[in-house]
Amino acid sequence: MVKPGRPGAAGKKRKAVGSGGQGRQALEGKGPTPKAEDRPYHVAAKRKAAAERSANAVGKAIARGSGASRGGRPAPGAADPSIAEKAFNEREQARRRPAKSDAQAELVTGRNSVLEAFAAKIPAHTLYLAQKIEFDDRVKQIIASANGRGLPIVEVTRQELDRMTDVGTVHQGVALKVPPYQYTHPLELLDAIEERGLVPLLVALDGVTDPRNLGAIVRSTAAFGGQGVIVPQRRAAGMTAAAWKTSAGAAARIPVAMASNLTQTLKAMQQRGVFVLGLDGGGDVSLHELQLAEQPLVIVVGSEGKGLSRIVTEACDAVVSIPISSATESLNAGIAASVTLYEVARLRARAAE
Repeated sequence: MVKPGRPGAAGKKRKAVGSGGQGRQALEGKGPTPKAEDRPYHVAAKRKAAAERSANAVGKAIARGSGASRGGRPAPGAADPSIAEKAFNEREQARRRPAKSDAQAELVTGRNSVLEAFAAKIPAHTLYLAQKIEFDDRVKQIIASANGRGLPIVEVTRQELDRMTDVGTVHQGVALKVPPYQYTHPLELLDAIEERGLVPLLVALDGVTDPRNLGAIVRSTAAFGGQGVIVPQRRAAGMTAAAWKTSAGAAARIPVAMASNLTQTLKAMQQRGVFVLGLDGGGDVSLHELQLAEQPLVIVVGSEGKGLSRIVTEACDAVVSIPISSATESLNAGIAASVTLYEVARLRARAAE
């Protein structure tokens, strides 16, 4: 006797006669799994599509920028798929690049800066171009230089280029990925200047932490006949992309040395016959009364807020002040260095007449 179940319970379903063929198509499957690059939503498929788009875009850009070869063909290597693949990989790496302080490479931004980097034959990894960039003679020359060196050219959006560079950087749609800056030793820099038979004129920075000030000082040093800049190893600005940009390419011509101890470096240069001049608003020597302009010089510039440190001030042969109107309290490091370098260059030129 079958015991009845609880009220409302569903009875046990029995297999229907002739149901053995149901679901046979589901058991047969959908065939072999497509390759990764043929699956639209797979990363490999996106990489393949991006590489093809990049190859076409870069080929058109190079054809527009550097001109076509004979017969109307694009320049050699314009649509090389291997370069396109490298470009995609560089772009993916850029998306996951570490913070600026931990990065293994720098981005030189701006058309003049990139051209100067190419002219100085600085090693480079990748050239980034913004989409729909306006082609002028500088961009055409940049593309031709990159193509001649076989560098991958990655076309990115302006938003991506903004994200890759420092906040506020005006990249002009161009960025060049270069290895970390190679500093020289201060005394080796002095040796090289003396071997060329020049009267040393160097600028040392004491506590200047803004890379834009460093770039401006490098530019002024190049403009007024200086041969190099010295920065401390700690608590100071280094040759970052921002400094490269502000230097407007002068960093490719003017070496920057790094001193592990700025005070000891200045004393070592004094033993080599170089006079050390510190810049300070309360200096005991006015700039227009400077008597040491014709001598080998190191001009030390302090930070805008604190000025020269006490220990560096004590190491100076003279502390020079720049006469300014009472309406202006002080000059920033870049302007103070520029004014002093100009006056030294003027005095040296007058003495040579």
